[in-house]
Amino acid sequence: MIGFVGIALIFVMVFGGYLAAGGKMGIILKSLPFEFTMIGGAAAGAFVISNDMAAIKHTMKDIGKVFKGPKWQPDDYRDLLCLLFELIRQARQNAVALEEHVENPQDSPVFGRYPKILADREAVDLICDTLRSASMNYDDPHQVEEVLEKRMEANLHHALHSSHALQTVADGLPALGIVAAVLGVIKTMGSIDQPPEILGKMIGGALVGTFLGVFLAYGLVGPFSAKVKTVVEEDAHFYQLIREVLVANLYNHSVNICIEVGRQNTPGHHRPSFTELEEALKEVKQVA
Repeated sequence: MIGFVGIALIFVMVFGGYLAAGGKMGIILKSLPFEFTMIGGAAAGAFVISNDMAAIKHTMKDIGKVFKGPKWQPDDYRDLLCLLFELIRQARQNAVALEEHVENPQDSPVFGRYPKILADREAVDLICDTLRSASMNYDDPHQVEEVLEKRMEANLHHALHSSHALQTVADGLPALGIVAAVLGVIKTMGSIDQPPEILGKMIGGALVGTFLGVFLAYGLVGPFSAKVKTVVEEDAHFYQLIREVLVANLYNHSVNICIEVGRQNTPGHHRPSFTELEEALKEVKQVA
């Protein structure tokens, strides 16, 4: 919702101020379809040239994050800590029984209690792969920790591609606006024998191209890129939390300490209180 509010505010302030200053929308509306076709079409073409089909689909999907916001909410972080508590406790009590959850999480009653986490393939794979590694009796936990760090860096780099692609488009839009404006000037110069009032409208129409390129770059596409980056980095904390808890487990800390390490590493605005988490863990113990 906040994304729609921001877009509305941009349009109201820009065009409201223009109209309040005595500007007329007629010249803009008349030129807008042609200028937008040139600028928008060229930007879309450049975007397609610089990205493969997978990246294009990824970027189109990620634009929705501007309006939806982060995927993981405070309740999800609490559920994740509860899930990790169950799995680590079971690994300590009966490592053989843990295998059925790790090898087939879709049929696991433990994972099944947290459907949103279970539906996220990366989260499930990260948990299962790390627990599987722990069962191999690694002599050096740093080895697993380093593998996890590199894996998450690669995932974050991939997830941020949409933001980089949008920012590239935003950087090119002002120049494309100038291209459209120059074409308008060329058209105007071909009609130099016309009266001043006609030439004035033609020059005004040409300048709409410059305006549109700058407006789209700094008013829409650039902010979209920034928002996608913010949301992706926010969601990355969820996977970082998995790493922190499971690495603590590799160092053979007690189950409660592992979970407390995760709670302390949860972003402040998503972090459950100690009491809240204790109550949730009590419920987990009762169900188990």
